[in-house]
Amino acid sequence: MKRMLAGVAVIAAAFALTGCGGSSDPLSSGSQSSGERPTAVAKPDKVIVGSANFPESQLLAEIYAAALESKGITVEKKLNIGNREAYYPGLADGSIDLIPEYTGVLLQYIDKSATATAADEVYKDLQGKLPSSLTVLDKSEAEDKDAVVVTKETADKWGLKTIEDLKAHAGEVVFGGPPEFRTRVDGLPGLKKHYDLEFKEFKSLDAGGPLTVNALKTGEVQAADIFTTDPTITVNGFVVLEDPNTNFAAQNVVPLINSSKASDEVKEVLNLISQKLDTEGLTALNAKLSAPEKPDAATVAKEWLASIGI
Repeated sequence: MKRMLAGVAVIAAAFALTGCGGSSDPLSSGSQSSGERPTAVAKPDKVIVGSANFPESQLLAEIYAAALESKGITVEKKLNIGNREAYYPGLADGSIDLIPEYTGVLLQYIDKSATATAADEVYKDLQGKLPSSLTVLDKSEAEDKDAVVVTKETADKWGLKTIEDLKAHAGEVVFGGPPEFRTRVDGLPGLKKHYDLEFKEFKSLDAGGPLTVNALKTGEVQAADIFTTDPTITVNGFVVLEDPNTNFAAQNVVPLINSSKASDEVKEVLNLISQKLDTEGLTALNAKLSAPEKPDAATVAKEWLASIGI
């Protein structure tokens, strides 16, 4: 899961992060297979860890950072950068080295014609599509997908169980989501392609955060994009509509890292994290973050790492 600023804000964030080098197309050199990547990398002097602009990404980045530090690797953190359009150029020019990612949406960002939806197929295709300067390490079982979510009241009133059921009422629906959901492959274009949905209006909010949750609760929007590991779904009794036509591909959590920083030491610790992380555990960590006392993400990260022996 599950991950998204737009317009001037995104452009500003990208330039702030990457400087002049960020203006080039990170994919302009084309993609190469993972088989072309170097097999031996020296232990890095420093790893710059970034995150997207939502709590789960920041938590995962804190987990990666603390784990690397525990192995004697110097870490610099650049958290809450923005959406993928803002931080990906930084990975390309080296102003950040490592970021938690989600396989399906990353693949669709790199290759808008991608059709893979199953977890292993998505991961394999992603490995082959990344430029040689970047690599993904082991994917975790943890999956956080975008989802179309409605209130229980709306689901009961319209008899909604699947996204397809929204079609009869789409003209009455104001849909809420992050700004980039308007144009992303699995956003409004995907809902149109897979379910022929034409909503009354799209309202730009945040990435499944408090603005989106509040808009759904108050009826400002009738449906919204919220990540499946978000504890507010259970807390508010929201209904996640089934996706029978697989608009949303598998979205397993995976470390995305500059190949030049993927030493054996780095890979070992990050792969161990992926081995230990599952969807249930990730959902529980998100619930901790949203507790009334609002614990610091770094504290939650270190507690979880201690629980798995790091």
